Amino acid sequence: MTATAGTAAPAFATRSGGSRQLAGTGTLLRFALRRDRVLIPVWVAVDALMVLSMPGTIKGLYGTAAERADLMRQMEANASLRALVGPVFDDGLGALTAWRVGLYAGALAAVMSLLIVVRHTRDEEESGRQEVVASGMVGRRASLTAALLAAAVANAVLALLIAVGLAGQGAAGALALGLGVAGVGMLFATMAAIVAQLTESARLARGLTAAVLGGAFVLRAAGDSATDDGSSVLTWVSPLGWLENLRAFADERWWVLPLIAGATVAQGFVAYALAGRRDLGMSFLPTRPGPAAGRLRTAGALAWRLQRGGVLGWSVGFFLAGVVYGGMTEGAADLVGDNEQAREIIERMGGQAGLTDAFVSAMIGMLGLIAALYVVASVLRLGGEETSGRAEPVLAGAVGRLRWAAGHLAIAFGGAALIMLLAGLGFAAGYGQDFRAIMGACLVQLPAVWVIGGAAVLLHGLLPRAAVAGWGVAGAVLLLGWVGPALDVPQTVLDVSPYGHLPKLPGGEMSWSPVLVLVLIAAALVGAGLAGLRRRDLTT
Repeated sequence: MTATAGTAAPAFATRSGGSRQLAGTGTLLRFALRRDRVLIPVWVAVDALMVLSMPGTIKGLYGTAAERADLMRQMEANASLRALVGPVFDDGLGALTAWRVGLYAGALAAVMSLLIVVRHTRDEEESGRQEVVASGMVGRRASLTAALLAAAVANAVLALLIAVGLAGQGAAGALALGLGVAGVGMLFATMAAIVAQLTESARLARGLTAAVLGGAFVLRAAGDSATDDGSSVLTWVSPLGWLENLRAFADERWWVLPLIAGATVAQGFVAYALAGRRDLGMSFLPTRPGPAAGRLRTAGALAWRLQRGGVLGWSVGFFLAGVVYGGMTEGAADLVGDNEQAREIIERMGGQAGLTDAFVSAMIGMLGLIAALYVVASVLRLGGEETSGRAEPVLAGAVGRLRWAAGHLAIAFGGAALIMLLAGLGFAAGYGQDFRAIMGACLVQLPAVWVIGGAAVLLHGLLPRAAVAGWGVAGAVLLLGWVGPALDVPQTVLDVSPYGHLPKLPGGEMSWSPVLVLVLIAAALVGAGLAGLRRRDLTT
């Protein structure tokens, strides 16, 4: 059936000409934007607010030209911090903003873009919905075009917000940074479009594209640790290095933008060529059939088989992040020095203990915030299994809904514990001190992570069509934890996040009461979500 539907589209395209291959693109674009009416605004808002909040923060930290010049000198001598955020090219507020958050804004735009493209291409084929759409008067490349246009709309809005919001620091630099961030987003959008043609699994397509993004960050970090001006070959190999070398607010290198645009267009041509050479639902890299017995005889074993790649990827990423953060701990303390404003922000994020302990606590807290993204993605895999129709054959056998869901939730909540444990091991390896204190600080993040996961379970169980709002919950918490302390947000607002109630370890006093309360809240949310799942119909 799939092969027949897939071969019908080329005949239609041949009879009608090239323009008919895009028939229905506008309708599919409107449908994609409607489906992503929560996902896109949340990602764009988090990314834009992270960038736009930074000039005020930097002005509070380094208010004088002498302080900013001293920052540049220290960054030139601090290879570990250059590996984390890149080199500084100018001491203006705009240039320091691009230095501090430009790479991360580009990375967030890339993640947003790859999620959009994979969701509206390979996800649709895997679920069978694309076959229904293709049976109508829809061109062969309309779905791919609509997915890329949806990503382009999201990145265009992000670029506009950054350019307008930072115009006061210099219109040219603001435009360069906005276009650079959006360009990196579209570069990974077209890359995801290629990977989606190569694999039969949306999960694998997302994982492979995210792995390329991680590799780009590692290459850029290695290059920047070796040079203080972004001139390393390793930096130029990475698309994130291109964004860095655009040098927004520091004598912009406008010729870097055509480099990003050229790579994006080239990848787009490859994606369109591949889309015209395969049947609907098929791929160029066929999936290896797995065993039907043995290790897959239980629902939990099946859940592990489906999610093990994601767990492995997050585990490796968190361990490496821990090593990097641990290695820069001493250098970060030297960088802050006598800057009282920077000290206050780090201590507000990590507690009122010594500066080193506060910095360690703040960095581990950031990893805890990012772990919320993992647990939401893992929980929402339940929705993917439902909508794709794969859950029905499993539940048709001697497997109850709660048992089926428990397998995936064990991977979600247990996987969160695993990645935080590995982050602690990496941090301890990079720092070389206070192993037990660092491990305790990592594990104490879990109750807050589980609360976010519990919220995703509740949404999936009671409002399955709105379960994507779980990303909004995680994004809001991430935004509060990332920029809240720097903007001097009132503590009552920060306390909306479950992370605001965690003990500030290491260095702070351990308090079990909030930890136990958060665990109970997470358990209640999961219980309510499972009760809703048990009573409702499966989503199709």
